[in-house]
Amino acid sequence: QLVESGGGLVQTGGSLRLSCIASGRTLHSYNMGWFRQAPGKEREFVANIAWNGRSTYYGDLVKGRFTISRDKAKNALYLQMNNLKPDDTAVYYCAAASTLGTLEHLYSYWGQGTQVTVSS
Repeated sequence: QLVESGGGLVQTGGSLRLSCIASGRTLHSYNMGWFRQAPGKEREFVANIAWNGRSTYYGDLVKGRFTISRDKAKNALYLQMNNLKPDDTAVYYCAAASTLGTLEHLYSYWGQGTQVTVSS
């Protein structure tokens, strides 16, 4: 089970750090990703990180503002979000995949999501 936390309400230009903790399953061998879904829109890729932490990849809309990281000791995944914009408002999901990629169908395990709201 994956459980996200850290969402909330923040003003434009602010920062949030999302966390994703796994219970009952180790994340060490999984590639991990963050996705988001805004109201009325399809879920979209945000960022991913390889199982060994040596490779990261970001969607164009968040590149340079968001940073994905993982902590094996804590069995956790993080998303540091800086310079937030109203368009970043969405439910953010963490997910685990055996194959690294940006497509949803690659990810087998998903959290329930955490709401991020950025006010203008």
